Amino acid sequence: MSKVVAIIPARGGSKRIPRKNIKDFYGKPLIAYSIETALESNIFEKVVVSTDDKEIADISKKYGAEIIQRPDELADDYTGTWDVIDHAIEHLEKQGQVYDFVCTIYATAPFLETRYLKDGFEKLKNSDAINAFSATSMPFPIQRTFKLNSDDRCEMFTPQHYNTRSQDLEEAYQDAGQFYWSKIGQKSSEIFFGKDSIPIIIPRYLVQDIDTLEDWKRAEIMYRVLKEMC
Repeated sequence: MSKVVAIIPARGGSKRIPRKNIKDFYGKPLIAYSIETALESNIFEKVVVSTDDKEIADISKKYGAEIIQRPDELADDYTGTWDVIDHAIEHLEKQGQVYDFVCTIYATAPFLETRYLKDGFEKLKNSDAINAFSATSMPFPIQRTFKLNSDDRCEMFTPQHYNTRSQDLEEAYQDAGQFYWSKIGQKSSEIFFGKDSIPIIIPRYLVQDIDTLEDWKRAEIMYRVLKEMC
């Protein structure tokens, strides 16, 4: 039987939204949603929060997570998520806890649902892929997008599609920023968003990055509307 662990990286030094990971979101610390959803899925042997911050650790334990103390060198603005996950897996292995699958869950995912976590695990477990991750469709055709040039004028990325009807353009997808499944011990020569990964498509109304205060406000509005609809 496969052994499975969830790891939630949550450092304390958020700049754009101070204390973001434990800031109150609709009545609970933001990180609580990720912890609770992971536990409710009944997939994982344990749910672990990797953090450098005592307050985050205390709140995470209150909601049912175990804690791995993250070293200072892995808690700055430039440390990649996968370095943090590798550290957590190594820490667990040193304690004799060896896992077959790891699911990285972001602390800023209040819209995460157990059904998509389970879908990702089942599809990855039953395939020769190495990763599975949350994704969603782009809200507008990327072929019709443009940038601003040095004169602050428009410049299309693909001007040949200026007159192409939207319905005739190939649909594009993006990372939804909620969860990332991986088979431990298997490495791919591809980038993560490559042929060794399975995208788990989530509807756009359940996806919202929370990087700025504007994002936060939008997420609160979305969450309230979803709750009122239920």
